Amino acid sequence: MEIGWFCDLCNGDYEFLGVPDGKLRSSFAHCSEILKTADELGYQNILLPSSYQVGQDTLTFAAAASQFTKNITLLTAIRCGEIHPPMLARTLSTLDHMLEGRLNINIISSDLPGTTRDSKTRYQISKEVIQILQQGWTKDKIDFDGDHYKIHLDSDPVKSYQTGGPLLYFGGISEDARELCAEFCDVFLMWPETEDRLASTMRDLSDRARMYNRQIDFGLRIHLIVRDTEADARDAARLLISKLDINRAEEIKHRALDSHSAGVKRQDELRKSADADLFIEPNIWSGIGLARSGCGSAIVGSAEQVYEKIQSYINMGIRAFIFSGYPLIEESQIFAKKVLPQLETVSFSDVQGRRPKSPPVTPLTTAPRK
Repeated sequence: MEIGWFCDLCNGDYEFLGVPDGKLRSSFAHCSEILKTADELGYQNILLPSSYQVGQDTLTFAAAASQFTKNITLLTAIRCGEIHPPMLARTLSTLDHMLEGRLNINIISSDLPGTTRDSKTRYQISKEVIQILQQGWTKDKIDFDGDHYKIHLDSDPVKSYQTGGPLLYFGGISEDARELCAEFCDVFLMWPETEDRLASTMRDLSDRARMYNRQIDFGLRIHLIVRDTEADARDAARLLISKLDINRAEEIKHRALDSHSAGVKRQDELRKSADADLFIEPNIWSGIGLARSGCGSAIVGSAEQVYEKIQSYINMGIRAFIFSGYPLIEESQIFAKKVLPQLETVSFSDVQGRRPKSPPVTPLTTAPRK
């Protein structure tokens, strides 16, 4: 499996959920420390999110991070339509070469800041952007005629370091989202739900992918609270939300551009059906969703319980994990000490043959200059 962590580029790291702490602000220094720590601890992947919030621009931060990381792959979020596709392809090619193949892409289809589009339009734009990127990475020419983009260019400026380009990770549960992933993406990232609902989603996406003669991998984006005992972990969960002002929680939650998406609404519905302690099933606690858009639940328990829950997900067919916890650095250290050594880990880009073992021949390496 591939074990990833999360880097707070979007003003969301806390000791007490919803209570700002200047030491945990999304500064370059703090975000860099999160990433360096994850790299040193042996995580294979780290999600660099994108949102119109105080913090770090994703692509700018990823470029800087290419110079101070050694092993970890950067799962870099891009919001489709934000950058003209050929120039986005060139930016990603530059990053892929700077990182020598340690680049994955997280496709986002939510609205651009200050704009509102219907779902079908947003996902059609995403489909066109992905096809332009993939043509640039794999063909001599970008030759594309779509509803939103008509691009006819030589592809030399956008050739990737990785064979076939970086892997595409994607999350979203609407009908349009599922179709986009089934047709074009490599890893479907889910948010935490009950195991039966996760399994249902996986069956649906697998069936859709087969319609395109494709097979996709599955991932889970979820928080962690790992302690020596289950009682200690539950105490830590209660402490995390002990200072939360519910009115401020709503304001924080809706800062995110995806806070009204189908996926977030589904997370909210699950929390309404939780028990009095906000558990939606054993060891899955939904309290984080009170003040966070997107991924709203955590695996809460002893190291053994957390390990067993991860194994249960693996048995379902989930192979990629993006974990996080509060505060991000401290929880990454706890998990790396108590659970990570028990897991057999790989990097998807290596397993799937994307990252070459030696520098490829591209216009940015050893190909003849034109």
